[in-house]
Amino acid sequence: MHVVVYGAGAVGGVVGAELFRSGTPTTLIARGAHLQAIRDNGLVLDAADGRHTLPIPAAASAAEIDWTDDTVVLLCVKSQQTTTALDDLRAHAPRTTPIVSAQNGVVNEREILRRFPNTYAMCVMIMALHLAPGVVIQGSSAVPGILDVGRFPTGVDEVTDAIAATLRSAGFLAEPRDDIMAWKYRKLVLNVVNGIDACYRPDGQAFGELIHRARREAEAAITAAGIEMVGKEVDRERRDHHMVRRDTGEHSLGSSTWQSLQRGLDDVEIDYLAGEIVLLGRLHGIPTPVNELVQTETARLVREHLPAGSLDAADALRVLDRGRPA
Repeated sequence: MHVVVYGAGAVGGVVGAELFRSGTPTTLIARGAHLQAIRDNGLVLDAADGRHTLPIPAAASAAEIDWTDDTVVLLCVKSQQTTTALDDLRAHAPRTTPIVSAQNGVVNEREILRRFPNTYAMCVMIMALHLAPGVVIQGSSAVPGILDVGRFPTGVDEVTDAIAATLRSAGFLAEPRDDIMAWKYRKLVLNVVNGIDACYRPDGQAFGELIHRARREAEAAITAAGIEMVGKEVDRERRDHHMVRRDTGEHSLGSSTWQSLQRGLDDVEIDYLAGEIVLLGRLHGIPTPVNELVQTETARLVREHLPAGSLDAADALRVLDRGRPA
């Protein structure tokens, strides 16, 4: 199997690096200074077992890929970048190429399926950081990640089996799952922390209370929508003892949204995380004031170029408790 990792940031970079280390033919698609650094010096993987410089082939677009019958794409870009990536893939990749959404959120698979018949979903559980060009940090001291995969909208097949086996050979936990979107909706509940992590200083009880309220809203909105989701205990059992955060020198939770703000990017995926809960709430009559506030404040920090973690969670709770509109 030849794996093309489209989007070699934190998640894509760690997955691509571990696949390459295991001997799987791997090509990264990256951009800008990150691409140039990989081409000039290799990709640096900072992992629990040391720091590795890996000469992984890197491309600027799908036009530079040597497409074969056994090529699989792991789509690892942020949700707001999905359309651009898919337009590039449709222009150059064979129509039958399996495209795997290894992304946060739950809307990317539908966009892939509009263009490619062989669409797959991956529930990504990885502690990873990408803050400097040419460097990715694998943040778990146990397994590098959990990457379960299934066909979209449901089912498993020989492709899911082959992908899971390839990932296991690279040290990941990976299982084919015919109900993969139920796992991704549970992951969405976890991901509502991303905007909180990005906006608010992680100190005091108020920070934890914001997370608790945001996740409670997410549970209520998804349930009201009648969407299947695996239970908390099932998910916790899958992750327990496998994902163990190591000290990477960062004080925040290191969410992907926090990393985007930290790097000064002009867009973040908040509309597909907290914003997805807000959308479901509006569609099904469930109030989601915490997620709406987080969505709004994250967008404001990006727009005004404010630093990550510059807001006070206690202030946010006071706003919410006074019943002000988000």
